[in-house]
Amino acid sequence: MANGEITSLGARALSRAIHERQVSAREVMEATLARIAKVNPKINAIVSLREGDALLAEADAADTELAAGRSRGVLHGIPQAIKDLAMTAGLPTTMGSPVFARQVPEEDSIHVARVRAAGAIIIGKTNVPEFGLGSHTYNPLFGATLNPYDRTKSAGGSSGGAAAALATRMLCVADGSDMMGSLRNPAAFCNVMGLRPSYGRVPAGPAPEVFFDTMATDGPMARSADDLALLLSVQAGYDPRAPQSLAGDGSEFAAELADDVAGTRIGWLGDLSGHLPCEPGILELTRAALDAFAGRGCTVGEAEPAFEAERVFQAWIDLRSWRVAGKLGPLYDASATRDKLKPAAIWEIERGRALPLARIEEASAVRSAFYRAMLRLFDRFDALVMPSAQIFPFDVTLDWPAEVAGRPMDTYHRWMETVVPASLLGLPAISLPAGFSPSGLPAGFQLIGRPRDDLGVLRLAKAYERGTDWLTRTPEL
Repeated sequence: MANGEITSLGARALSRAIHERQVSAREVMEATLARIAKVNPKINAIVSLREGDALLAEADAADTELAAGRSRGVLHGIPQAIKDLAMTAGLPTTMGSPVFARQVPEEDSIHVARVRAAGAIIIGKTNVPEFGLGSHTYNPLFGATLNPYDRTKSAGGSSGGAAAALATRMLCVADGSDMMGSLRNPAAFCNVMGLRPSYGRVPAGPAPEVFFDTMATDGPMARSADDLALLLSVQAGYDPRAPQSLAGDGSEFAAELADDVAGTRIGWLGDLSGHLPCEPGILELTRAALDAFAGRGCTVGEAEPAFEAERVFQAWIDLRSWRVAGKLGPLYDASATRDKLKPAAIWEIERGRALPLARIEEASAVRSAFYRAMLRLFDRFDALVMPSAQIFPFDVTLDWPAEVAGRPMDTYHRWMETVVPASLLGLPAISLPAGFSPSGLPAGFQLIGRPRDDLGVLRLAKAYERGTDWLTRTPEL
């Protein structure tokens, strides 16, 4: 099997090929490293790449195990690079910050340990924005990750390195994380799929603080719905060290997905009745995606949550700033690290510390009221659709877009407000490709499911994938 054929395979197909001995783990590793050597210097998606001889030795060990009839799991022998926010034992986790440039954890994050236990070979990390703040992947340690479809543009973030590595066939699946669209925005910018699972589906930690709602979650990225489900089956499942994790072991996502979705009711949220400014072309592309669902027997209608969108955003940024201030505040207080913080981090910390407790309580009440409003909407619809990003990929030299469709953006993340509803409520949401602008820039849309209906949105994603060809349009590098 030629190198290009190997790296073009998805995770399920590659797993079958390895287990059926059609290709060895060494051949897969050699093809992957050759692909990285050719492509990564052009886009800067994978960082902290491990030494090749050590990786080939691990691949040889994986082949030896298979020859003896032992498989560690579905990812046996498959190279993986982990997002540089997740803890990786013995491998740097820098968070894109000079503060943590030399941090080498002693323990894996729970989802990383599960990927490793399933047989994956960890080859390095994928690039992120500093501390994961902002949906644009650049940092002072490694620089910017460039969009594979136009290297003058952003790959999105904070899972921008993962999305770009997927799009360019350096990885067959990838992990990411999502607080404010970090699995969805880069998927849209790079023409791949990203799933923000239901909150608690993938256990967080282990971490010192395990009981408080972080509003963030780890999850999978892939080039197909079946591969999303496969990686989720490895990542998901209860862990007693993460008391907010959901029951189960992830096995419900292991099989290939059914895609009979006839009769499913899809609601179009769009720009929330004009609240969200969108670059020309975004709404047209994402709205057209509904035709693929109609073609699979779904019913499509207009959806309106009957809740003031600005109240939702203000509640979100209050809770977000409060959480970021608590997490990064010690770095702000220490003179040795304050000057190393990016402006967005300083803004979040200072804003969060200035919020009175009554404002946090109010934000929590708004969140609960919005949840009830969305439950009423889900009485009428099984899933909801809106853009994954309000703009096409923007100039990579910018810190963030200062305006969208002529409207000034009053925060560094206002331009990605479209991701807030699912994030605030912990709903499962998949970003799916919607097509391209006239200049060839990708766009995507979110498919948002009922609480904890991860399997339902994955099945809808597969049905959509069957009715479109966007994922076959690979970047030329």
